[in-house]
Amino acid sequence: MRTKFLLIALMFTGFVALAQQDAQYTQYMYNTINVNPAYAGSRGAMSIFGLHRTQWVGLDGAPTTNAFSVNTPINNSNLGIGLSFVNDKIGPTSENAISADVSYTVKTSETFKLSFGVKGTANLFNLDVSKLTPADGSDELLLTNIDNQFTPNIGAGVYFHSDKMYVGLSVPNFFETKRYNDNDVALNAERMNFYLIAGYVFDLTYNLKFKPALLTKAVEGAPLQVDVSANFLYNDKFMLGAAWRWDAAVSAMAGFQITDGLFIGYGYDHETTRLRRFNSGSHEIFLRFELFKKHSKIVSPRFF
Repeated sequence: MRTKFLLIALMFTGFVALAQQDAQYTQYMYNTINVNPAYAGSRGAMSIFGLHRTQWVGLDGAPTTNAFSVNTPINNSNLGIGLSFVNDKIGPTSENAISADVSYTVKTSETFKLSFGVKGTANLFNLDVSKLTPADGSDELLLTNIDNQFTPNIGAGVYFHSDKMYVGLSVPNFFETKRYNDNDVALNAERMNFYLIAGYVFDLTYNLKFKPALLTKAVEGAPLQVDVSANFLYNDKFMLGAAWRWDAAVSAMAGFQITDGLFIGYGYDHETTRLRRFNSGSHEIFLRFELFKKHSKIVSPRFF
């Protein structure tokens, strides 16, 4: 029953014949490099990030995502660079995306900076037909595996930020890719995803910070996604927060700054759609490690 419902859910939420959205993250505010290349190097340190997400636990073939990235500013320049890898699995398909990012930052005032970024991506797509049960067993399109089908892509973004706030607009992939396309129907079509992100840090007391954040994602052929979150950081060590994904889920988040350079975080999503009857939620865990120069080592970790 659960497997059958997953197929129905994927037909409804994924629009696989029309539009495929990029991988989804609850803790997007710590994984900005994957959606906006202008973020590369903006933290002023080499930042190494790893994340694992398991979605809709209990459903066979439900999405799982693994993401790894590293980004850093270039010494004595306005440049930043980044490299990221994302593995996204859903049902019989899996996709590996390897991306390189370059950013250029302009100081617009004493407190604000404006960064521009470009992203180049190599996508490797796989389909295991043994996991399919096609209605028409003679359909040649569904009789052959796809192994590491390569497609290139490029993207761009802008990122306006200070130590207290940020606003970003980006399109990680400009090229629209169709797979399994026989000129009549494409069983997997990747459209442009448009991202708007924003956040602001309020100092409530000397040891308590509050940061609301927003991510809006739009793609043709799929519902608008709006994520709103609110995080509190106590004593620059312990983070606790909650989030709401419009018409989809509510989330809880927690994190801990283990050392000056090491931060760990966890997020849990509870579905608010009918899908909640068939799964036990989604889990996401990440680890961020940062290397600072001795003379620029931060005393109080930045909140984004």
